Amino acid sequence: MLALILGDAEMNNLVIVAALRPLAGCTPRDFTAPEEALAFAEAHACEIGVVITDYEMPGMDGIAFIQALRRIPELATVPVVMVTSFDQRSLRRAALEAGATDFLAKPADPVEIRARVSNLLALSTAHRVQREHAAQLAREVATAVAMVEEREREIVSTLMRAAEHRDADTGDHIVRVSAYVGLIAEALGQSAAECRQLSLAATMHDVGKIAVPDSILLKPGALTPEERREMELHAERGQRILGGSASSVMRLAAEIAVSHHERWDGAGYPHRLRGEAIPLSGRIVAVADVFDALTTERPYKEAWTPERARAHMAENAGAHFDPRVVEAFLSRWDQIEAFLTIGRQHRHVPHAA
Repeated sequence: MLALILGDAEMNNLVIVAALRPLAGCTPRDFTAPEEALAFAEAHACEIGVVITDYEMPGMDGIAFIQALRRIPELATVPVVMVTSFDQRSLRRAALEAGATDFLAKPADPVEIRARVSNLLALSTAHRVQREHAAQLAREVATAVAMVEEREREIVSTLMRAAEHRDADTGDHIVRVSAYVGLIAEALGQSAAECRQLSLAATMHDVGKIAVPDSILLKPGALTPEERREMELHAERGQRILGGSASSVMRLAAEIAVSHHERWDGAGYPHRLRGEAIPLSGRIVAVADVFDALTTERPYKEAWTPERARAHMAENAGAHFDPRVVEAFLSRWDQIEAFLTIGRQHRHVPHAA
């Protein structure tokens, strides 16, 4: 482990170097110019176990050097000893505030130097072991989380393949809605992990349609009131299918399934929730789902142009949709347009109700 020594008097440096040479595992390196010492420190940051610096130096004094040293991330906690002939409380306070760990008085005593540095090297080693252990734990946690996420994706993929047996075009709808949801969530300031989880959960928003008869789901025309009531049951059925899981993704998917047809003005279904009483996840998926339904050919209608659908979303902000979510959606318009060409050659697409 390296001991970096900085002082403008070469003789004082030699005394410290000679005092440290007997320490096992300690390699002293001394400098008389702060700039050179900092360059060396940055290049060998992971090898440095202790820093010893003088206070009185031309140009950059010891306090300024410590401040510069602490800006190197790997050296933010390395022990730093200041050597000074001044016994001033204000100086010591300033040094401590800059990041000094300990002090040595001039003239330096070799025995005291070895004792202090030996203790500080042990402290530095303990910190390094702790950091490496924390990094290893972080890697293990990341690996475990990735495995869980991969299993959840497999579960979702299997569930969605079952839904696609009802109509092959459902898969294209799911891909686009998931993409839109991720962009909206990102625009709302959610973290990358939250965006990924919401996008994945959103793929299951219509899983309750598994229980809707084909005669209704694929009907080439408007639904009767009775058929519409049957169609609307898919929201609560989806919640029942997905609910009760220990998986956070499945719980989020259940929340989306039951809430993505609620309206900001309270005129939606199944519970006629209003405003922020509707979960944010449902409000986000509502915007993505309706936009894709509008811009896609359905058994009962032609596809709208993107411009017409965009105008509809803006006009219904504050009525059907959460205005903040619509604003986030429109702020990603360039990226959303890129998805509009995905799977546009449809034969039949299920009712979007």
